[in-house]
Amino acid sequence: MNQIDLKDRCAVVTGGAQGIGYAITERLLASGAHVSVWDRDTAALEEACTRLASRGPVEPVTLELTDADAVAEQTAGVRQRLGRIDILVNNAGIAGPNMPSWEYPPDAWRQVIDIDLNAVFYCCRAVLPAMREHGYGRLVNVASIAGKEGNPNAAAYSAAKAGVIALTKSLAKETADIDIAVNCITPAAAKTRIFDQMTQSHIDYMLSKIPRGRFVEVEEIAALVAWLVSAENSFSTGAAFDLSGGRATY
Repeated sequence: MNQIDLKDRCAVVTGGAQGIGYAITERLLASGAHVSVWDRDTAALEEACTRLASRGPVEPVTLELTDADAVAEQTAGVRQRLGRIDILVNNAGIAGPNMPSWEYPPDAWRQVIDIDLNAVFYCCRAVLPAMREHGYGRLVNVASIAGKEGNPNAAAYSAAKAGVIALTKSLAKETADIDIAVNCITPAAAKTRIFDQMTQSHIDYMLSKIPRGRFVEVEEIAALVAWLVSAENSFSTGAAFDLSGGRATY
């Protein structure tokens, strides 16, 4: 594992109790960061932070990310406890059901958009002013290859992730005047508990589209994120970094 220097940096990772978010939290801790993990699953969150406690300073924060006021309140709380927020990784998300768009339940559509897109906006909206005040920040949004190509039978997820990519580019242009980098990653699927929300046929479809012939490992995602949130990434902003195993066509 290459060593990324995040010593004394204060980070927030959403959806960090499991899967990709857990791997990112683990990697940031290994790099020297203090991590505040935001997740709505209290039991999983506390279990994760107990396992990670030996890796470095980590705090569990139970939070409903779709509540903009709660996100703003917790942002203020983290700043008070840690002094500042240097790093934000918006990772929390759900897959939603797999079915043709004309059969997609409106309630399920709203839920996916609310968690996968609106919550990302709420966190960015709350944290970026603190970064601007401090004159430094690194922000990574976890999008998806589905946001570039649109997966069949996953219209809400694909639309939400496309929105995350566009939001990332807008925010980057708004913050390019100071040392803030706002980027997103577009990974192919990783074998995490999000697969429990998908049909086997949809999982098989995603695998069939990856030239590497396998799913991405969560540690591979965490490695890229660790560099993106480091001070070394001082120029790249507004970019969508590919982690699709060769699937992406742009």
